Amino acid sequence: MAHLVAGFASSHSPMLTADLHDWEVNFGARDATRSHVDLAGRPTTFATLLADAPADAGERTTPAELTRRHAATRAAMARLRDDIARAALDALIVIGDDQEELFDHTNMPAIGIWYGETIPNSAKPMLADPSWQDRARAHYLEDGHDATYPCDQPLALYLIRALGEAGFDLSAARSAPAGKYEGHAFSYVHRVLGVTVPMVPVFLNAYYPPNQPSPARCFALGTGIRQAVDAYPGDARIGVLASGGLSHFVVDEAHDRAIVAAFQNRDDVMLRNMSLDKLQSGSSEIRNWICLAGALGDLRLAWIDYQPGYRSPALTGTGLCFAHWR
Repeated sequence: MAHLVAGFASSHSPMLTADLHDWEVNFGARDATRSHVDLAGRPTTFATLLADAPADAGERTTPAELTRRHAATRAAMARLRDDIARAALDALIVIGDDQEELFDHTNMPAIGIWYGETIPNSAKPMLADPSWQDRARAHYLEDGHDATYPCDQPLALYLIRALGEAGFDLSAARSAPAGKYEGHAFSYVHRVLGVTVPMVPVFLNAYYPPNQPSPARCFALGTGIRQAVDAYPGDARIGVLASGGLSHFVVDEAHDRAIVAAFQNRDDVMLRNMSLDKLQSGSSEIRNWICLAGALGDLRLAWIDYQPGYRSPALTGTGLCFAHWR
């Protein structure tokens, strides 16, 4: 039978491809103009967040702290790239969300699996004077022309059949409509983490009501993926990776650290029963990590690195986290 030999998880925020100046200036300026939800999942404003910020907010956003965290995330990404390469995988199952990239609201599946032989990614737009946001996003896209990446179609079809038999009603896709490409949760894995082994993209609708899967359902899906891999014929070395998270666009450091502790302590109960209030806005991508937790089985945590990516005195930003199980 096949072997699930490694698990990985990584945030995929544009903060990870932006330079330090963008952390210090541009992200905070953008946050000041966007809508937010607070740590209880309620709509709020940047001005309210700023007024309610704790007394030590300034200490968390000093130039020295931003510089340290920027360097730490680059080191963690490099470590993760090396670990994925050293795992010598035959295939990588990637759990991620889609933000109106491959799918749209004509059909937004709660759970989907891509079973095409390849998946397309888009070329970078040709811009005479790209903005700082365009420069950060460009790292996820192709140089010069569209490209395709290999997928493990036999494994994908096996997962679709096995999960269907286990009671999961799945959406399945093997080709993209014209002008549609893999979303950033997956292009990040290809372009930033440098993964070239065949992939099986698994989509969770993290963002969009009304059909977001519950934490318990995400965990159960991960368990189903693990059981299917364990029964897959052959001796393939298979990995699984969660792409996205943790909290954003207001950093919930206490909750992020509770999630880290849950993985360290194998506290699946905490993950399965996570409050939906903590899964609003960008923090909804934590669902991908919960699904991964269900797939880990007997794999043990090798390392996990968390950096609270504050980028304004209102403590907006992204909880940036990276991990490896083996």
